[in-house]
Amino acid sequence: MRTLHAADEVRYTWTSEPIKGGAVLVERDRIAAVGTLEELRERFPDARVRVWPGVLGPARTFVSPLPDAPSPREVIHAVLKSGATTILAEYADTPELRAAAERNDVLMVPRAQATPLKEAGRADLAVFDENGECVATVCSGRLVHRRR
Repeated sequence: MRTLHAADEVRYTWTSEPIKGGAVLVERDRIAAVGTLEELRERFPDARVRVWPGVLGPARTFVSPLPDAPSPREVIHAVLKSGATTILAEYADTPELRAAAERNDVLMVPRAQATPLKEAGRADLAVFDENGECVATVCSGRLVHRRR
């Protein structure tokens, strides 16, 4: 299924200029297209549309020690709620934590790296409101967190 994720603004990278009324088309676990909502709706009229308040951009890397939680699954859930879909491998220090990350498609990397929104790239996105709070997280094409 194709899903268009649209927001007030879209950034290809968190340092790039925002695109007003931008959108990202996600197909399975990949980004199929990036552009304006109007343009992508015209090109992909059958896509489901989700409109988020705030700024949409690449999901982040959780660069500090992982949140304290009662179980590895809840640790990973807290990471996803923060808008991150990647953790530093040094903090995934137990087999249970690594397994929970893998089950949820959370990447473990040796160091943080910027990942732009680009066609054919892995569909890891996050939307943040004006206060910097995460509104929604998409990890490998799946909506894994949304604020109510």
